[in-house]
Amino acid sequence: MIEVKNIDKPDERRDFPRGHLEVCNLSGLTFGVATFEPGWRWSESVKPIAGTDSCQVHHTAFVVQGRMRLHADDGTEAEIGPGDLFVCPPGHDAWVVGDEQCIMYDFAGGAANYAKAPTTGPPTPTT
Repeated sequence: MIEVKNIDKPDERRDFPRGHLEVCNLSGLTFGVATFEPGWRWSESVKPIAGTDSCQVHHTAFVVQGRMRLHADDGTEAEIGPGDLFVCPPGHDAWVVGDEQCIMYDFAGGAANYAKAPTTGPPTPTT
């Protein structure tokens, strides 16, 4: 079966302080277009939503515009910009560098749970 979607008509939009994520769902692919405004930082904008100390989403993405700094929990850092492909494992913080918005395409499923509150399981029975 062939599936076609256009990123100008996402299935879902998730807004968070200084940014948003637009998500297209296809069989076997969750594709996200993330827009981060100047001043955005994961630990300030998304941490309160995610409820974790650092971003626990695995990203495989392509930067279309702007610049971002990545800081992994193990201390390694990288700066990414237009034309860069990157893989970033769970356990990191990130922030926009400069005064231009950063736009990236996340194409490996990272968009599925990004900027979503954690779900809780069924209530635990009490005795």
